[in-house]
Amino acid sequence: MGVLEKVKRSAAPVAALPLDQILRGDCIAQMRALPAKSVDMIFADPPYNLQLGGDLSRPDGSHVDAVTDAWDKFDSLSHYDRFTRAWLAEAKRILKDDGTIWVIGSYHNIFKVGAAIQDLGYWILNDIIWRKSNPMPNFKGTRFTNAHETLIWASMGEKARYTFNYRSMKTLNDELQMRSDWEFPVCGGPERLKRDGVKVHPTQKPEALLYRILLACTKPGDVVLDPFFGTGTTGAVAKRLGRRWIGIEREGVYIDAAEERIAAALPLDESALATMQSPKSAPRVAFGTIVENGMLPAGTVLSDAKRRFRAVVRADGSVIAPGGESGSIHKLGSLVQGAPACNGWTFWHYEVDGVLTPIDALRQTYLLATQP
Repeated sequence: MGVLEKVKRSAAPVAALPLDQILRGDCIAQMRALPAKSVDMIFADPPYNLQLGGDLSRPDGSHVDAVTDAWDKFDSLSHYDRFTRAWLAEAKRILKDDGTIWVIGSYHNIFKVGAAIQDLGYWILNDIIWRKSNPMPNFKGTRFTNAHETLIWASMGEKARYTFNYRSMKTLNDELQMRSDWEFPVCGGPERLKRDGVKVHPTQKPEALLYRILLACTKPGDVVLDPFFGTGTTGAVAKRLGRRWIGIEREGVYIDAAEERIAAALPLDESALATMQSPKSAPRVAFGTIVENGMLPAGTVLSDAKRRFRAVVRADGSVIAPGGESGSIHKLGSLVQGAPACNGWTFWHYEVDGVLTPIDALRQTYLLATQP
């Protein structure tokens, strides 16, 4: 029996849920229609209520593509507070007793969200700082550059059980405990969805961010709800990682983009979804960072330069050999060679058009792309 079959047989019935679908409409109304205690995790990227007060311009007078959409505007701060408490209350109703919620925001709204989370009886487990390696500068020079966003991770109560895949997080970080400050670039390049050269969504989140969250706090087969689905980052990553998803979105242009994007996402096979831990110190860039950023997807076959040994990349950055031995890139490299140590970055290679290239090339590419 495979991993996903075991999960499905042991889980509560989910036939009543609109799995792997986007529900069109208001998030509060759509959540009210879902059964109580039916969802394993919620990831929410609600409107930030940025209160920009007009267009933003660069020093040269050019327009800044910021969030000016109607869905981010509220009549007053008290109106935003009522909206926040209403959707968080519905989220708590539909979460399972061992479920968790993640909410991302900026300084404009995250403190209000945090207060509402505590008032409603959730228990905050961590606040995570997403430090942007390529933030938008402060063009007017009147404030510090806003270079981070904050995520709140909360369980259903102080004594509630919850899923935390500690070993997967440690393996993803090359055997160091995963910290609460995470560095990812702002969504860009081919991942950024555009229509006629214009961003489809102004605040599209990077898939690497959702990859880490889902890998940390869910299991294969778990149901993940995103009540502010946007262009479907949560759904695309959930599909890759073997999780079920439900999206709620009211903007038709976002729904169209999300459906197209998720249809193109390729799920990982079950062997790649297995996760583990092995003892090893971390190099400057964790191999898991390369995996979660999609530079070397889980399921990729690696080999040494002479093609004597093979290994398959797994979702948490561990690798597994055909004989079943597994570990970090460094440990497995030493195991297959019978050597006391191995630098996995230079030992393992990936193939493109018949040419083998050390995976260290990807590390260097990542460093070039993310270092200031």
